[in-house]
Amino acid sequence: MWLMVASIPLLPAIIMVSSRYRVKVAALCHRALAWTLRLMRGKVCVRSTHAFVFSKCTHSKADSVLATFDLYADTHPSLCISPQIAEALDEVVRRVCPSRVLELGMHCGYTSVRLLRLLPPAGRLLTVELDPLTADIGEEIILVAGFKHSQFQVLTSSSAEAIPTLRPYLEPDKGTSEGLSLVLMDHDPQQYLPDLQALEREELLSPSGCSVLLIYRNQRAEGLREIMDHIRARPDCYSIKSELQFMMEIFYRKGNTGMDR
Repeated sequence: MWLMVASIPLLPAIIMVSSRYRVKVAALCHRALAWTLRLMRGKVCVRSTHAFVFSKCTHSKADSVLATFDLYADTHPSLCISPQIAEALDEVVRRVCPSRVLELGMHCGYTSVRLLRLLPPAGRLLTVELDPLTADIGEEIILVAGFKHSQFQVLTSSSAEAIPTLRPYLEPDKGTSEGLSLVLMDHDPQQYLPDLQALEREELLSPSGCSVLLIYRNQRAEGLREIMDHIRARPDCYSIKSELQFMMEIFYRKGNTGMDR
């Protein structure tokens, strides 16, 4: 009782503070709830997708794995890219003929398989996935598709933590000293600009040319404006190669004059 009496003089201050921060607290709670729901839905989606693909596809056949992914996406919520984006991705890989590819955001392993099947014999995929469950399931899907560990490396960490550790995978004794010739970003759009800057700072992008593909599942995704401002401010290094509804190809080259646009 005495505590209630003692707190009466503080009521105006408590009311003022709660009124001032009510909107911020509510917004924070909303974001936390949305993040939790996305995480739970994502795990359910990853598990169910893996079970369906694993049981329905022809093992050691990459095209069968991809077709089974597409079959699942016809009737279930899926994190796979759309057929239009998938075809555009294939076109870029065939044109670039990359020997080293970095994938940020593994999801269910669909794009990983799609990339690996088009790489040259000595090609290698580095894929970074934050969620351990998704990374484990994605790695199993890659193996089910018939690829070997010598052809890919799954790094379970945030992109910010992974990028500074990538140099050993690009050393001459690993088959190339050119750096990355293709980067696919399909993780958090807010990380696209920091990660692009980190790749450039670590000198991991091939100086002779690197295509950077940005996937944005929401056309209003935050972070796109920042990276577009960065690209337009650096015409000596960057140009926009192509632009689709949910994917953009950026071309990086040291001393680029914009002629590759």
